Amino acid sequence: MNRRAAVALLALGCAQCTWIAAAAQQVSIDTTSQGEGVVVTAFADMQVDPRTAWSVISDYDHLAEFIPDMQSSRVVRRDGDRLLVDQAGHFGFLFFQQPVTVRLEVVESPRQQHIVARAVSGNLRQMEGRYALEVLATGEVRLSYAGRVEPDFPLPPVVGKAVLRRVMARQFNALVKEIVRRDAAAGALPAPR
Repeated sequence: MNRRAAVALLALGCAQCTWIAAAAQQVSIDTTSQGEGVVVTAFADMQVDPRTAWSVISDYDHLAEFIPDMQSSRVVRRDGDRLLVDQAGHFGFLFFQQPVTVRLEVVESPRQQHIVARAVSGNLRQMEGRYALEVLATGEVRLSYAGRVEPDFPLPPVVGKAVLRRVMARQFNALVKEIVRRDAAAGALPAPR
């Protein structure tokens, strides 16, 4: 990669980080390797309506429209606050591309403002995560995520876990971006008469 291309790529990456930082007052993502998997803890503080944030994190049938590397997501069964959600996508880096399929058992707790999901089938040995929303004293809404992913396929040596961590961070950032986008769009709509 020549120097000009590297500078342009860096500028594009910084511009995206700036947009996310401006939209969300604070975004923090920590990823670490644990055994054969990756653990992620993340949060974002946003000036948004908590109802908008909830509607985005529970919009399973449309996640593939804004989550990178996800090709499909659909609810296959709903029984009150318990759902089965099928998702498909890919995990990739340069020449390595791995299809990923997972069926998630999801439990929503709208009153407590959290969602817990765990893989019950697919090619992830383990996937479990918890999203939570909290209104802070500042009036901001904090979206928190804690989860662990362990694929049931071999990762490329040396870079595999680093790429998995990068993918998970990109997906959390995309979720934050969509919450902010929908909140801004809702604020731009005229009040109903």
